[in-house]
Amino acid sequence: MSALANRIHATAIVEGDVRLADDVTIGPHCVLTGPITIGVGTRLRGHAYLNGPLTIGQRNVIYPHVTLGFAPQDLKWDADVSGAGLVIGDGNTFREGVSIHRASSHETPTTIGDNNYWMANSHAGHDCTVANNCVFANGTLLAGFVRVDDKVITGGNSTVHQFCRVGRGAFLSGVVGMTLDLPPWFMLTGINVAGSINLKGMRRAGMSAEDINAVRWVYTTLYRRGMPPKKAVEMLRDRIDRPIVREYIQFIEGSKRGICLAKGKPARNTALAVPEAIEPGDKDAD
Repeated sequence: MSALANRIHATAIVEGDVRLADDVTIGPHCVLTGPITIGVGTRLRGHAYLNGPLTIGQRNVIYPHVTLGFAPQDLKWDADVSGAGLVIGDGNTFREGVSIHRASSHETPTTIGDNNYWMANSHAGHDCTVANNCVFANGTLLAGFVRVDDKVITGGNSTVHQFCRVGRGAFLSGVVGMTLDLPPWFMLTGINVAGSINLKGMRRAGMSAEDINAVRWVYTTLYRRGMPPKKAVEMLRDRIDRPIVREYIQFIEGSKRGICLAKGKPARNTALAVPEAIEPGDKDAD
């Protein structure tokens, strides 16, 4: 533990192998149970509970009643086994009541990237992988093994089923859920419904007019031409030289659950997927 400029409140409890870089603040009534490593400038405002194995980067802000690194909510996993733990990057904010669980394996930790903003009572389950510059509104729930790419924004009380992927720049409206994958820059407007494209998000991200038009074309090709899914993907290949279109092809071909549709309740044999979609309740989805 560094002797330089660390501020640890007298009521905090620090146990085990806890390593703090310079300028770390541990507020009142925090509990840290190692092994934990915390980077420069990270602040625990108070009443936070951290459990190792846990690595936290620089300049994170952790508000009261945040819990990081506790055992996965997995009945098959022994809660007394540490496993691969939880790794958090730099510049994240965790507001009141956020909970993120450690991995349910010994190989790969639950991973949170950089500059993400977690609003009150949002949650990421075990083995999630979250990239960078995302915003999770109050009550957002990410189940186990969810993957979230860069620049995703969620509305309040939105939910993502286990093993799902949320593509780069996607937007989830409030009080909706997904059990299928949501492609990049699409908007989830109902349960498993990709009802629009995230035009405002693309503009804010500084995307060129050409790339925005390409996203429009992809959306129209997938959802508005009335062709079979495999035929729609073949049409995308005609423009595979464009990086933004190639990103969609790779996303769809890498999907294990199938991608969201544009309207209605997706049937098993029509969900856009390469390979076939996994429906909730299937053995492989547990």
